[in-house]
Amino acid sequence: MKFRVSSVLEYEVRSPTTLILSIHALRTPTQAVLEETFTTEPSVKMEELTTAHGENRFVRLEVNEKTNLAISYQATVDTRYQVIAQDQLEAVPVVELDGSVIPFLFPSRYCQSDKLYRLAYSKFGDIQNSYLQVVAITDWIYENVEYLSGSTSSQTSAYDTVTERAGVCRDFAHLGIALCRALTIPARYFTGYAYQLNPPDFHACFEAYIGGQWLVFDATRLAPLNGLVKIAAGRDAADTAVASIFGSVVSTGMQVDCQVLGKGFVPFSRENAHVKGLSFSG
Repeated sequence: MKFRVSSVLEYEVRSPTTLILSIHALRTPTQAVLEETFTTEPSVKMEELTTAHGENRFVRLEVNEKTNLAISYQATVDTRYQVIAQDQLEAVPVVELDGSVIPFLFPSRYCQSDKLYRLAYSKFGDIQNSYLQVVAITDWIYENVEYLSGSTSSQTSAYDTVTERAGVCRDFAHLGIALCRALTIPARYFTGYAYQLNPPDFHACFEAYIGGQWLVFDATRLAPLNGLVKIAAGRDAADTAVASIFGSVVSTGMQVDCQVLGKGFVPFSRENAHVKGLSFSG
């Protein structure tokens, strides 16, 4: 399925500043960037960077004087998904995990799985199938945590969300990741553009590693899983921030959009998720 994604970020830059942005669609075996443009007004020095293994894309901008900065990104992206039957989705023993997956078993800044071990096992420990455990986790978060804009901050962690029982997409994702890791299921944070998200914004959900596949889950139920265009993955939001700013800068505006190109889009429903997994990253 082809999507047209775009984002516009506007800033008042008050002193010499470096910005590191993560708004570019990823290039993966299941996600092809057919065309894209990235511009700034005024023009500033920029360079594209990737993480050590090339998973995520960043752009570093150098702004040397006070200015009003507008950043614009547009892309046409072709995504492919693999739907996998639940009976093929068994847990991979830790002893067999690839080295690239192991870091996603550990607690991280926003996903304190070590503090949520007792909750995870009391709620989901009796479920024998790892895939169904993660489905149960996402259902439990949806039913027990209120989606409430403005209720949390950049410091809110999964442990805070369990206590406060309110949050936004980032908090739902962090809690899902932490509960998965507490059950020895590798899980990672996912940021992207999302079709049918209302209001339009960057979206966060998570992926769990089951049956040798990274499968995507979203406890918010705000967008269809097959309507996501991936930007980045990481241990938590600290690894995948849309904008990291080193200087005196004030955000003055943001617009995000994701549209399907063509017809025939069929949402991957919550009901499907109880019997099939959706592999996104290949």
